[in-house]
Amino acid sequence: MPEAMSDNATENALPPVVLWAQRKDRVLLTMILENCSNPVIDMTENSLHFKGTGGTENQPHEVTMEFYAAICPETSKYFVGGREISFTLKKKNPDASFWPRLLKDQKKVHYIKTDFDRWRDEDDSDADEPADDFNLEQMMGSMGGLGGGDTGLDMDKDEEDSDDDDLPDLN
Repeated sequence: MPEAMSDNATENALPPVVLWAQRKDRVLLTMILENCSNPVIDMTENSLHFKGTGGTENQPHEVTMEFYAAICPETSKYFVGGREISFTLKKKNPDASFWPRLLKDQKKVHYIKTDFDRWRDEDDSDADEPADDFNLEQMMGSMGGLGGGDTGLDMDKDEEDSDDDDLPDLN
């Protein structure tokens, strides 16, 4: 059984691919697992345990990760989407330096990769970057809402576009 899996892991369960990045005050994780059903997520100050079924062959996936440093599980958040499970883990000590790695164990594991799209170095300024907190209502509002709301667009099919009046003929 792989070392990163817990003792009670299903024998044929695989760890999902985990992408990670960090900021001064938080760690960002993305578990790539399509159509995850019945996810079980348990966060403690030092670890994250995930168990769920998904992927193209609807296989069981399970992993327990012991973090390099402590997090605040009560203020950390996660969101289960159709293709991935996204986590924002608040660091317990945001004033400490950046973590040199995600896991406590220095041994490299094959399923954890750096999320270069979201990675920031310690000396990079992220003051102008929006927080990665999950706010579904705000996200849906910026996408036009869940329905019935005014989109601000008047699309009357019978109305002619005023820009079409003075178009030159094409020869």
